[in-house]
Amino acid sequence: MNYYFAPMDGITDFLYRQIVWRHFPYADKLYAPFIQPNEKPVIVPKEYKETCPENNKGIPTVPQILTRDAEGFIRLGEILEDMGYDEINLNLGCPAKLIVAKGKGSGMLSDLYYLEEFLDIIFTHSWKAKITVKTRLGLTDNSEFAELLKVYSKFPIYELTIHPRFKSDYYSGTPRLDEFSKLSSMISDGKCFGLHNTSICYNGDINASDDRDRVVDEFPFISSVMCGRGALANPALFRELKGGQKLTKDEFISFHNDVYDTYKETVAKERYFLHRMQEMWTFWNQYFKFDQELVTTLRRVSNIAEYLEAINNLIDTIPD
Repeated sequence: MNYYFAPMDGITDFLYRQIVWRHFPYADKLYAPFIQPNEKPVIVPKEYKETCPENNKGIPTVPQILTRDAEGFIRLGEILEDMGYDEINLNLGCPAKLIVAKGKGSGMLSDLYYLEEFLDIIFTHSWKAKITVKTRLGLTDNSEFAELLKVYSKFPIYELTIHPRFKSDYYSGTPRLDEFSKLSSMISDGKCFGLHNTSICYNGDINASDDRDRVVDEFPFISSVMCGRGALANPALFRELKGGQKLTKDEFISFHNDVYDTYKETVAKERYFLHRMQEMWTFWNQYFKFDQELVTTLRRVSNIAEYLEAINNLIDTIPD
């Protein structure tokens, strides 16, 4: 079983990935937040920082492209190949309204004819890298997933990561495992025969070993598991999934201090830095489940001195 750290735009940037890898180098792959192609064969400076080899040295990073322009995907993909990447991921799962409104991410799933044409163009290209795809079940209709799988089965997708929610679900509710189960039955019935050669990665609400076990036991064809919010909440999650020890208090303090020091040096304005740290505590709170009054105090801090006092009170409640 392989374990992947999912990308989250605005959170899992290259600095955060470097910090995670220093403290908890257990994920088999770390997917970078999506980048988008330009009309010219270049990567803009902000996105170049995310993908350049020097910022990902020693880290098993996979770049992700978000676009509905097949030729743009090829232009950007060739640049990433030249950087040395041997896998390029296509984002067909992002449910953000602004992305979907432009027909990108999960918005691409609204027109399966266009999606098939898009995939036909990019897979006609001669690639050195493996092309992988991250998808949702569809937009809203329960009948969409079966039709979507028929499209995917026509192409040599190296690995298909499926987040078993519709676009309309966003991240709410529980994963629709009843829909996800259609994959195994359709392959068995020969309706998606092409997916026999495609590895299947599961993504959705894996926060502990028990979550992984339930999904893998029910769907033994899964070869990989991708974790996003769960891995942000518990930076030692991948170690635990591989049979290692749980996160310790001392490890968390060291990890927090590295996050704190790194972003304090790189985020110019204090209020932006505080917002960044408060956002991280939102995830960490999902793991530690701190007292709500202490969390509320942290959310209201307006300067670094108040922040340090608030987080010291939180850390004191973590058992040794």
